[in-house]
Amino acid sequence: MTQNQNMLEDKIQEVGRRIQALREDMNLSVAELAEKIGLTEEEYLMYESGQKDFSFTFIYKIAHVCGVEMTEIMEGESPSLTEYTITRKGEEMPIVRREGFVYNRLAAKFKNKLAEPFYVKIPYSEEALNPPYSFSTHTGQEMDIVIKGSLKMMIGERTEILHEGDCIYYDSSTPHNEIALGGEDCEIYAIVMNPEEGGVAEYKEKVKTFTTTNVDLAKLKAPVYEKFVETTVDDKGVVNSVKFKNDDTFNFAYDVVDELARKAPSKTAMIHVTNDKKTRRFTFADLSRYSAQTANYFADMGIKKGDRVMLVLKRHYQFWFSILALHKLGAIVIPATNQLKDHDFEYRFNAAGVSAIVCTGDGDVAEEVDKSLAKSPTVKTKIICGRSKEGWNNFDEDLVKYDTVFERPADAACGTDTMLMLFTSGTTGYPRIAAHNHKYPLGHFLTAKYWHNVDPNGLHFTISDTGWGKALWGKLYGQWLCEAATFVYDFDRFDAHDILPMFAEYKITTFCAPTTMYRFFIKEDLKNYDLSSIKYATVAGEAMNPEVYNQFLKATGIRIMEGFGQTETTLTIANFVGETNKIGSMGKPSPLYDVDIQLADGKPAGVGEVGEIVIRTEEAVPNGLYEGYYLDEEKTKEAWHDGYYHTGDTAWKDEDGYFWYVGRVDDLIKSSGYRIGPFEIESVIMELPYVLECAVVAAPDEIRGQVVKANIVLTKGTQPSDELKKEIQVYVKNRTAPYKYPRIVEFMEELPKTISGKVRRVELRK
Repeated sequence: MTQNQNMLEDKIQEVGRRIQALREDMNLSVAELAEKIGLTEEEYLMYESGQKDFSFTFIYKIAHVCGVEMTEIMEGESPSLTEYTITRKGEEMPIVRREGFVYNRLAAKFKNKLAEPFYVKIPYSEEALNPPYSFSTHTGQEMDIVIKGSLKMMIGERTEILHEGDCIYYDSSTPHNEIALGGEDCEIYAIVMNPEEGGVAEYKEKVKTFTTTNVDLAKLKAPVYEKFVETTVDDKGVVNSVKFKNDDTFNFAYDVVDELARKAPSKTAMIHVTNDKKTRRFTFADLSRYSAQTANYFADMGIKKGDRVMLVLKRHYQFWFSILALHKLGAIVIPATNQLKDHDFEYRFNAAGVSAIVCTGDGDVAEEVDKSLAKSPTVKTKIICGRSKEGWNNFDEDLVKYDTVFERPADAACGTDTMLMLFTSGTTGYPRIAAHNHKYPLGHFLTAKYWHNVDPNGLHFTISDTGWGKALWGKLYGQWLCEAATFVYDFDRFDAHDILPMFAEYKITTFCAPTTMYRFFIKEDLKNYDLSSIKYATVAGEAMNPEVYNQFLKATGIRIMEGFGQTETTLTIANFVGETNKIGSMGKPSPLYDVDIQLADGKPAGVGEVGEIVIRTEEAVPNGLYEGYYLDEEKTKEAWHDGYYHTGDTAWKDEDGYFWYVGRVDDLIKSSGYRIGPFEIESVIMELPYVLECAVVAAPDEIRGQVVKANIVLTKGTQPSDELKKEIQVYVKNRTAPYKYPRIVEFMEELPKTISGKVRRVELRK
């Protein structure tokens, strides 16, 4: 070993000892510090002992976690200059390396830097030119200037070649890699910036990526989905095609649940926790048996193939018994939220022709149903869970009387037979009814395997109530097609402090929730909770705030992967397993759908142009896309014409094919994960005698994302007041679902209108 090599080794050992002392001064064990910087104990000890070559990434991590400057770690003293600093040629402060890379700090003596400038020499290496590539990512931004040689710059899925004098400025949270080209070393100036946090934040040397799904890693024997679904992936593991077979005879309850009961009867299908923390474990054999028993019960109640049955069951385990039973009977399921009032029930009963309802005993839901029945002549059968009520059949008491075997009939509903009716948000009128057939669950195979990345040996938690279509995305179809267990917590009111300990207690591995709930999690200070069981996290329903994303990443090491879809569809656009996500982007279109962005004139939108998200259906209607709006041919043609389904949502597409959400074509309000149509609220407000005109729009809100705002013109002689505002709010609360009431009420002399008399809502949202 040469004298220079000896000096280098001595320097590396010195830095290692300094890091060890710092760790001990902070009373951190090896395991604790390793976890904080995203390494195993063995990897960390290799650095601390000086056996593994340092990178500036590692030094950044240590400095950030320990709250010190890099200079203190490298040189053992604090920087002190605060006005300016000059670094002369040859006076740069190096980060010691063994492997040929040179990182010289150019402002080492300056205190509280907003940026870290480096001189970097990247050695030419034939090995570095070939995959697998090692990507880095860190919060903030970076600018690299080539001063000698040529540089291959990989940013996400794009590659740029830079030569002497070229400069690149980029979002450094995007995975990136620099490789020298042309057979010679490349020299650059690199300026690393993180202005939001007043210094260089936590830096991740390698991105935690999945190129293989948890389903594939589980190596399922004879998976049930193979009979019905085939997919292919590209060389990065990203799903790029899907094909269905035997779907014309497919019935989820028989072909998945009953089949899994035969294949793996003792495998956990669902862990259910009640509001009072009572835990039940249901196997696939249990669910097959209970759904058969429930089917016999419902049949005895007169429920038959083609009947429309509403389920208002919150997160009660009886929901799963019931929906599977109705699939077996061939009855049509209509999930609904327990927040509906008599006004809402009356409309839904009559619009869908509901003949039976299975209802929670919690709260006053059954009482609201009873109030609506005077004007709901189609409802003949009422079944209640959790308590007895006069005039209602008791689900829990009655069920035990029935046989646990229900054979598949020869004329079992399947394929294109209608299976579900989901009420939409009703943006321009009362909610429409999106009808789905028995092929719909197959569309959610991609949702679960390639977006949720469910683990057949783990536990998936989607937080949605069963009254919303999102529950079907994450609490049933796709998860069980992938033979993964689901976790259900039947809570009354969302409480982050209550839910967070459950991740460790039940070893939850994959998770999906709207942005608002992640936001509440962040406010609870995640370092106080053990979230180590989580392997994968997803979000939908609202745009993801970068701060929420970064805080969750910092706490868990997990990137939250966004997705997009509608009541009328399954997962349509998403950041799929194997892809590099972009914070704030919905991702790329699912191979299930032929998705494009269309301008108002019908032409395809170019890069960066805002247009409507549409799905081509000229060649085929994919499994998962709705059949149309029930008994509403006009609205169906409005949305589905000329070979396209028009989503009503707008977005733009970047150079890499990622979609970025803009908003609704209409005036949909999204509040805490709820999708609210303004017309329904306006109709209720207009019932008040002193209201002359009303227009409901969205208003921004820090906590909820958006809240309902009512702009009201009063009749002559009525004086606006705070008391009147409260009266209006209470009235709406009592007439419709509570989350729909206007949190903001503004009285106006007149509403802004176009020449044709239409309200200019855009002005009201200002």
